[in-house]
Amino acid sequence: MSYHNPFTPPRKSATFDDHTLAEIRRAAATGIYDIRGAGTKRKVPHFDDLLFLGASISRYPLEGYREKCDTTVMLGTRFARKPITLKTPITIAGMSFGALSGNAKEALGRGATIAGTSTTTGDGGMTDEERGHSQTLVYQYLPSRYGMNPKDLRRADAIEVVVGQGAKPGGGGMLLGQKISDRVANMRNLPKGIDQRSACRHPDWTGPDDLEIKILELREITDWEKPIYIKVGGARPYYDTALAVKAGADVVVLDGMQGGTAATQDVFIENVGMPTLACIRPAVQALQDLGMHRKVQLIVSGGIRSGADVAKALALGADAVAIGTAALVALGDNDPKWEDEYQKLGTTAGAYDDWHEGKDPAGITTQDPELAARLDPVAAGRRLANYLKVMTLEAQTIARACGKNHLHNLEPEDLVALTMEAAAMAQVPLAGTNWFPGKGSF
Repeated sequence: MSYHNPFTPPRKSATFDDHTLAEIRRAAATGIYDIRGAGTKRKVPHFDDLLFLGASISRYPLEGYREKCDTTVMLGTRFARKPITLKTPITIAGMSFGALSGNAKEALGRGATIAGTSTTTGDGGMTDEERGHSQTLVYQYLPSRYGMNPKDLRRADAIEVVVGQGAKPGGGGMLLGQKISDRVANMRNLPKGIDQRSACRHPDWTGPDDLEIKILELREITDWEKPIYIKVGGARPYYDTALAVKAGADVVVLDGMQGGTAATQDVFIENVGMPTLACIRPAVQALQDLGMHRKVQLIVSGGIRSGADVAKALALGADAVAIGTAALVALGDNDPKWEDEYQKLGTTAGAYDDWHEGKDPAGITTQDPELAARLDPVAAGRRLANYLKVMTLEAQTIARACGKNHLHNLEPEDLVALTMEAAAMAQVPLAGTNWFPGKGSF
């Protein structure tokens, strides 16, 4: 005999929640795994779990309107004959033409140039519009080799060899057929309208010794002028950073699991990799152990949203950060003004992650000419520049409050953690103590 208490509503399972049940039904109905864009949606320890200790009696703050706080960063100082200097340590991450519209790529170049920073090509090659509107352009060299040619390597200001990405470390990317237009197909030497999958590893090397050879090849092609970045997903940051340095990298780009992607398996996005916060200190430790901290620059990406995030990443030892998803939002993606059209796609502004389908109402993650025309690259570029300016000012404000006259002078000592997890990952004290997990006794 069963009895139901009328005063207690039915209780749903935390393990088999509504999303999980829907995924099981979808998998059972279709027989295929889910593919989507964007980054992880699960909550993981992040920069919000850290706080700065501003100056009071024991520290001397800087006056915001009279005392300078420098934000410049130089990248590629180890071997490159022409390292690049940026006015702000906030760069634009690699997002391909194909995943993004031509207007979106142009807007990224325009905004980055106004702000005095760099943008990055992403997979699939370099467009003339992007090169023309980007004062400083980093060329991504990926396992797919789509669009790769020596001419564009020489046209770039730096080269980023992509070994892994935060949303899918160990996995390759996808570009569905509906986004492979005539132009995209021509640039990538692919048939139009056919689904394309990028390889998960480079075809001509299998380890760090081969990577060293590849870096030397790239240096010879570019006459040792261009800084060589190595990008890795956040999986084993200590060893990956150390091996990138051993292979001859000028810059290491470290991408945590909050980093987005144009399209990959949802199971990758949610279950592979580590939070950005957990990746920084091991990478910095590797650089310090090798005597290369600040000599080989570290760029951190994955979930950077505000000047506070920038300041915290730099305080933990990074030299710069890269933004992707936030940059697209600044351009106009996920804008509520398109809510009616998002609803027709079965989603809502702020949750849209079907970037691979090419139906973005904002005209950013699409190859549809009519949708792409909705984005004014000049106006969108100004919005991005405004956003970068605000982030930089926010980071400066925090640095001055901590008594620092350069963003790179921020240090772990300026931080405390709100949770045990964040304290352990960032290796800074739990607020109100001088202890973090792994340090020893209180």
